[in-house]
Amino acid sequence: MEIAFSPCPNDTFVFHAWVHGLIPGAPELEVMYADIDITNHLAARGEGPDVLKISYAALPWLLEDYALLPCGGALGRGCGPLVLMKDGGSDPASLSGKRIAVPSDRSTAYLLFRLWAADHVPGGLGEIVVMPFDHIMPAVRDGEMDAGLVIHEARFTYPNYGLSLMTDLGQWWETDTGLPIPLGAIIARRSMDLESLAGWIKASVEYAWAHPEISREYILHHAQELSPEVAAAHIDLYVNKFTANLGEDGYAAITALLTRAADEGLVPRIDPALLR
Repeated sequence: MEIAFSPCPNDTFVFHAWVHGLIPGAPELEVMYADIDITNHLAARGEGPDVLKISYAALPWLLEDYALLPCGGALGRGCGPLVLMKDGGSDPASLSGKRIAVPSDRSTAYLLFRLWAADHVPGGLGEIVVMPFDHIMPAVRDGEMDAGLVIHEARFTYPNYGLSLMTDLGQWWETDTGLPIPLGAIIARRSMDLESLAGWIKASVEYAWAHPEISREYILHHAQELSPEVAAAHIDLYVNKFTANLGEDGYAAITALLTRAADEGLVPRIDPALLR
């Protein structure tokens, strides 16, 4: 079976057991390691594998062909994207007309940023530049970009680049809605045995929690630029109860995000019934 997910520590932690044949009855996996922006566009073109990790922001374009699985993805609290600047500015109005680097234009981070900016940046944003997420902080540090929208381990490392926090979009979202932040989704072609897939993924998550030391070498091999401490912090933040089961709060968060984004014209409107 073909699957695509990122080399980030949370994904390699979740799928380690299945990838290494440790889940009874689960088929052998052929893995494509790819940034989520790549998997978003692969799926949109119909070129994606059977199972893949995408951003929730890309889901509205895919629900006709792909089903959302209730486990394996990334939702949470205290783990939202950040808006960073070099000069220590904290007034959102200073972003008006400026060049902003973002990791994807089909990411939850981008949707949250646009929803926040609609309320906080009078006059609107300037040019939006999509670049690989690991290029964003250097670009802001070097003055190539006025600000950057960052995700993943950048939460822990941005002070190393001399950057300052303008706003924590996750904190804004949680305060505004009371809901967790929907980041990455696991989807599968609707023609597949979705119940079995969900069972294998949940078993892989539970194995990872029960045997965290077994996956360490695999995780660090794919996260070569991270220290063991940062990789562990990344996993602790992004792998949580929603990874094992979305639950009612998870589905409510997904519906709220995509409904608000559709109201702003950022994504197509979805039928919430297709999420389950």
